[in-house]
Amino acid sequence: MATALALVVGGCHGDTDLRPEPVVFPAPADGGAFTVTESMLDTWNTIGKILVALDGVQYEGRAQMLGLYDVRYRGEHFLVRTRALVIETPGQGLRTRVDALGPQGQAIQSAAAADLLQVLARRVPAEVALYRQPVKLPTTGKRGSKARPRK
Repeated sequence: MATALALVVGGCHGDTDLRPEPVVFPAPADGGAFTVTESMLDTWNTIGKILVALDGVQYEGRAQMLGLYDVRYRGEHFLVRTRALVIETPGQGLRTRVDALGPQGQAIQSAAAADLLQVLARRVPAEVALYRQPVKLPTTGKRGSKARPRK
């Protein structure tokens, strides 16, 4: 009986870690891609501004004409791509799709890329709103009136 009690007590003080394993959710089927109601150039510039200031992102390069940023995030190397979408209906406005690609341009569905795209999806509209303020033109008089010559 003493031996059984010793085994039970010894089992309670073991070095076993009873914490549950972390749950790893798979990347969404689209890799976390999202669409912004903004021009491709403005979206690309905004993403660059966010990436260079974001902790954990190593900014390695860019290609404006291709709409790409080359980054490392959480130990993974991938590309963040912006591409303009076709206007399908009159009055729809400009839209840009943002997604992630592998280093050779292949489709990628990694947790790191999906997480970074999720951060960008939250921050891009807010950043665009900061600089997308209405332009106020100075008023110089009545519109359409002709200047009178001096006497």
